Amino acid sequence: MSFKHLTISISVLVALCLANGAFAQTMTSGTYRIQSDSINFAGNRSTSTNYSMEDTAGEIATGESQSSSFKIKAGYQQMQETILSMTAAADVTMSPAIGGITGGTANGSTSFTVTTDNPAGYTVTIKASSTPALQSPLDTIADYAATAANPDFAFSVPASESRFAFTPEGTDIAAAFKDNGSSCNTGSGNTSLACWAGLSTSAQTIVSRTSANHTSGTLTTINFRVQSGSSHVQTAGTYVATTTLTLLPL
Repeated sequence: MSFKHLTISISVLVALCLANGAFAQTMTSGTYRIQSDSINFAGNRSTSTNYSMEDTAGEIATGESQSSSFKIKAGYQQMQETILSMTAAADVTMSPAIGGITGGTANGSTSFTVTTDNPAGYTVTIKASSTPALQSPLDTIADYAATAANPDFAFSVPASESRFAFTPEGTDIAAAFKDNGSSCNTGSGNTSLACWAGLSTSAQTIVSRTSANHTSGTLTTINFRVQSGSSHVQTAGTYVATTTLTLLPL
C-alpha cells in the first residue's frame, strides 16, 4: 500500500492597503503624531457623505518625476499612498511518494517575493482552509504539533503517527521562526529546514518587515514536510492541503 502522491495547493490573496494605511511619522510625542508636515499658505480637509479630500496650496517643488530607475512623488499630498506587490507562490507536489505501511518522509517547497515602498513595512500570514490541512477523500494527516509553545527546531514524528508541517525561510521571517542554532523564537538565525509548525485555520504570521524594500523585493521560501511513522498505517490516496497567503501593510 502506498500513497499515490501528496499535493499542496497554494492560493495567494493580496490585501492592498487603503489610503489611510500606516506610514512612518515625521514628528511624534507621547500623545500625538504628525504623519506628514507641510509649509504652505492654504489648505483644508473637506468631506461629504461619500468622499473626503485634502488640499494644499503654496508648496514648492511638488509633483511627479521619474528616471529609468527611480520615481518620486514630491510634496505633502503626493506621497500619501503605498504600493504592495507579491509574486504568486506555485503549487507544491511533495516528493517522494510515501509507503502507506512502511512509512516515510516527503518534502516540497514554494517561494514568493514581496516588494513595497511602505516605510513601515508589511506582514505575510498563512492560513489553512481546513483542519487538519492535509486531507484525502478517505483519510487525513494530522497537523504538526510542536512539543512547546514555539515551533520545533527539529522535525520529529512518533513512529505510530503521521504529521504535516511547514517552516518559512528568508531574511524577513517572523521572530517565531528565527533561532539560535538549537531553539526557535529566540536569536536571529535562520537555520535551513528548522523551526517547524503545523498549519491552522487561524492566520499565522510568517514574514514581518519594518522597512521598504522597493529596490529589489524580498524572497521567502515555505518548506513543507509530511512524515508517516514506520508503525503507522496511512490510507493510500492523494492528499491535498489548500492554504492562503495574505499580504498586509504595517
